Amino acid sequence: MAITTPLPPTVGFDLDMTLIDSRPGIRACYLALAERTGTYIDADLAVSRLGPPLVDELANWFPAERVEETADLYRAMYPTYAITATPALPGAREAMAAVREAGGRAIVVTAKYEPNAKLHLAHLGIEPDAVIGDLWAERKALALREHEATVYVGDHLGDVRGARTAGALSVAVATGPYGPDALREAGADVVLTDLTEFPRWFSDYCSDS
Repeated sequence: MAITTPLPPTVGFDLDMTLIDSRPGIRACYLALAERTGTYIDADLAVSRLGPPLVDELANWFPAERVEETADLYRAMYPTYAITATPALPGAREAMAAVREAGGRAIVVTAKYEPNAKLHLAHLGIEPDAVIGDLWAERKALALREHEATVYVGDHLGDVRGARTAGALSVAVATGPYGPDALREAGADVVLTDLTEFPRWFSDYCSDS
């Protein structure tokens, strides 16, 4: 009888507040957008609830008929204001390396505009196997299934929903707007303080698989 060897795992990672602390850059971009458009935006409030698509946040500050054009303007301004101001979160590089060292693939699945997501990763020297943008919550399952990801790591309740919709293990990090209890209550299978805890957890996960 032939012996089958399990395939190396594919692990998906969210971007904002999972791999990167995008708050400083996004805050700067919102302030510049407010100045450019003459529209008040509470940038501190906006960056406290990162995760959902950009248009959802802009709808709080702009009339519905202006949201799409303002989103295009924001995305065009974003590289100037947000990329260099945004650091990697602790453990981000090590988490990616842990997946690679296990022979797996690491992909990024994010609600962020894909070209800007790639700029962040290139600036920080983080090189995933694939970057898929413009997907939020349950729609992240489209990319996770396509790439056969068995684990998805994120900080938001929407990330938990995306993982569960894809049938992937939901690993949540408490580096975003939600604490460990809220992430567990939302259905996360594993809750970590941050990505510095990921390599040890992933080693155990691979050993048990």
